Amino acid sequence: MRKLIVALALLASGGAYAELPVSLSPAQFDAALQLKGDPARGKAVFAECAGCHRKDAAGRSSGSIPRLAGQHAAVIRKQLLDIRSGKRNNPLMAPILDDPELTLDTIADIASYLASLPVAGPTGKGPGTQIEHGRSLYLQDCVRCHGANGEGLAEHYIPRVTGQHYGYLLRELQLIRTGERGNSDPDMIRVLKPYGDGDLDALADYLSQLPPP
Repeated sequence: MRKLIVALALLASGGAYAELPVSLSPAQFDAALQLKGDPARGKAVFAECAGCHRKDAAGRSSGSIPRLAGQHAAVIRKQLLDIRSGKRNNPLMAPILDDPELTLDTIADIASYLASLPVAGPTGKGPGTQIEHGRSLYLQDCVRCHGANGEGLAEHYIPRVTGQHYGYLLRELQLIRTGERGNSDPDMIRVLKPYGDGDLDALADYLSQLPPP
């Protein structure tokens, strides 16, 4: 899998990439976040990921795999780099990204391709029983950063949460609340810390009902 990703990247680009260092300095990390990538090259590389994430990057409606289609490229770049560097705890993705031959350009290409995809396929919905409570929490604590329609903000690496699966939203909210996710914004941890399980469920329920972008 690791070598195949690199081989596909080389094949798609028609040339050689610089290798990704085992660890990145803060300056290198910041520079990598700014790479724009090429969607055509990213499509070829992502073909190897479709087994889990699906061909259209819709993920799984159960929430076991997130929807990546339509997510901000900047957000995807940051999350992949955070997993690669160990900042974000993701045991499933870490072995795939933990390869010194995986390039910064490849990561940028994948992110660019995923951001270009339309949001298609069913979205895993919550039970629909706590939407008003979830909406109240969202407007109180989340709208300032994630936007009125859950659109996020690419410039600040704030993810789009609309069109995402309920199960994934709930799991990530739980991991952010406990700090187990690893790369969570400290403000989000502070906001979610006093939330009970029912509050998290209501928030995920509300977000899962938002229309896709």
